[in-house]
Amino acid sequence: MSGVTHRFVSSNGLRMHIAEAGSGPLVVLLHGFLNFSYSWRHQMEALADAGYHVVAPDLRGYGRTDRPRDIGQYTQLHLVGDVIGLLDALHEEQAAVVGHDWGSMIAWSTALLRPDRVSGVAGLSVPYVPRARQSLLTAMRSRFGDRYYMQYFQEPGTADAELARDVAATFRSVLYSGSGDAPAPWDPVIPAGGGWLDVLPDPGIVPPWLTEADLAAYVEAFEHSGFTGALNWYRILDSSWELMGAWQDATIHVPGLFIYGAEDSFALYAAQLIDALPGLVADLRGSLALPGCGHWVQQERPAEVNLALLEFLKGLADHR
Repeated sequence: MSGVTHRFVSSNGLRMHIAEAGSGPLVVLLHGFLNFSYSWRHQMEALADAGYHVVAPDLRGYGRTDRPRDIGQYTQLHLVGDVIGLLDALHEEQAAVVGHDWGSMIAWSTALLRPDRVSGVAGLSVPYVPRARQSLLTAMRSRFGDRYYMQYFQEPGTADAELARDVAATFRSVLYSGSGDAPAPWDPVIPAGGGWLDVLPDPGIVPPWLTEADLAAYVEAFEHSGFTGALNWYRILDSSWELMGAWQDATIHVPGLFIYGAEDSFALYAAQLIDALPGLVADLRGSLALPGCGHWVQQERPAEVNLALLEFLKGLADHR
């Protein structure tokens, strides 16, 4: 990524690796599960060229950022604290926060918990999910049973080893199966005696929106970090739910934007939450579905995502 530099900062007790470009109002890009800062490669230069200071960290447990061994250090409060610590390290009072997948959950939570530090929030693929009367893990287990993939992730070491067995095959499977190129939505229920990758076919080649160089970047990053840090985000879901009790059914009041792929299987399961967003994000300025696009929106449809983000960011500036 030309024009993008890399460095380490201290954030919330972590040594955090960040990719950085441009100058101007700060935009923080938060990656999702089985991704890292590189997943924003199509956005960083576009936003920097438009006059923004763009920072994409490797989040806690990922890439070259610290990976605490204690699972208890991966709660939603820790992850929001990392974002605020990043703003402090950059000497910035406020930022627009953009997240994808799990990063969306952190972005929404940061806007909820620290609206004084967030000028606007954009979630990609995952809508704001307010704290409900039972944890996400409990709700999904009730809906899909004990073979639901999040439940499979709970056993330390099991999914870690499966995903690490052939890292290139893992990412071909995960990135293809979640994309709009897959012939059908992936099944979140794992067959008895099987693993997560058993429901994610490996096409043997990268999808057309990815290059072999991109795949190599993923392989290098996760051969370095492993998968345990990423999986720990799931292993602490119930504790995060308990800690967020004070924000039961809370509404977000900073300006918001939601972008998702119309072919994303998650959108099928979260349709009610997407429909409810205007009542959950009081200043929702758009909910954009991208036809033919799957879960990896900023990589599958970079031009459309960049345009939507730039319009949203300009609107924030116009209303200051």
